[in-house]
Amino acid sequence: MALFKKNNNTELDPFTDLLFNALLTFTFLFLITLLLLNPPAKTGIIDPKAEFIITASWPDGDPNDVDIWAEGPNSWLVSYRNPEQGLMHLDRDDRGLVNDSQVINGVEVINPLNQEVLTIRGRPPGEFIVNLHYFKTQTATTVPVTVYLAEVNPKLRVLHYTSTELKQEGDEVTSLRFTISPSGKVIDINKLQKKLIRNATK
Repeated sequence: MALFKKNNNTELDPFTDLLFNALLTFTFLFLITLLLLNPPAKTGIIDPKAEFIITASWPDGDPNDVDIWAEGPNSWLVSYRNPEQGLMHLDRDDRGLVNDSQVINGVEVINPLNQEVLTIRGRPPGEFIVNLHYFKTQTATTVPVTVYLAEVNPKLRVLHYTSTELKQEGDEVTSLRFTISPSGKVIDINKLQKKLIRNATK
């Protein structure tokens, strides 16, 4: 004989209700565990390693080789010879057309983009000097180079850009100088000239 009855004559079993509630609780806890183990991806959010990015670009397809030389606080000196020191990193050394071709599936693909990329992975206080060096010419012509200084965090923002002309092989020009203040702000942007290559270890 049933202990409980509904008006529609369907019997209620307290043990079945208990099992159903236990199953609901277990399922809920299982779903919460899955969410904690696999948090949803935050789309559109990039966690860059760099605080500042400096790019030097010259015309696409130009075969000439232009190099960045950069000096930072504590006499950090970065170039293709020493691509990493302190918090400064030369992420890309572009050699004109020399390293712009790749073989993909047996077909040679040429990337005409000419760009060197320097990153600063922190906000160390002090002065930074960015020089351009006309390392090797294939055309014996003037090369126009555009340099961008961009702040990455908290959002991407171009702080300064400038254009420089390198007229002949061997030219070295200070394209950009700036200081990072103790509070992490970029100040005192200028182009006061200073040679870096002659101070480099041969």
